[in-house]
Amino acid sequence: MADQREVWTTEEFGRSHEGWVAVLQADGTVPPPALFDTGSGPDVHQTSHWSVYDGRFAHIPRAAVLRGVCSCGWTGPEHRLDWESMGRGTLEEAAGEQADACCADWDGHTAAVERATIPVPETITLLLDQLEAEIGKLATSSPLAAVRAVRRIETTAAEAGSWAARAVQADATPEQAAVALGLTEAAVRRELARLGRWSLYQA
Repeated sequence: MADQREVWTTEEFGRSHEGWVAVLQADGTVPPPALFDTGSGPDVHQTSHWSVYDGRFAHIPRAAVLRGVCSCGWTGPEHRLDWESMGRGTLEEAAGEQADACCADWDGHTAAVERATIPVPETITLLLDQLEAEIGKLATSSPLAAVRAVRRIETTAAEAGSWAARAVQADATPEQAAVALGLTEAAVRRELARLGRWSLYQA
């Protein structure tokens, strides 16, 4: 039974920094996922989406606080819900501003993560931007040539990535690589194994 909730990710950091709006109850505890009987046999819908915690159902508590959280363990500041002033609308409508603030807090967190990563030399960044632009123009005039060019880029990247991954494995600890790349240590191990073309489970 998969838990459903809205999550945020960045293209570079992926699930290493997956964020969402989390709920706290009045006593400061995190409520369990809400369960809904769909009425179709044994199927039960499970969700931790913040908007369901409005106290309409006896088995689902009411949220007192919303805050942004991240899969890396980061938690953002608390945004308290004033139920007296929010009226009788749905929580999603009444607390949309607080939920947006949670997302903005997480944006600030990922920006800090990015600032802590190792910088890519400007010459490389400019080359990548130019290459993307040239491939885009080529795709307009000759899509097949553009596809061939992309395949050659992938081959070159795979070769270069293999050298780089093996150098990182020899020169840096997983902790150092995680900070430099803005990933979790587990994600670093997976990424280096993919780029270096070795088994993740090798001794």
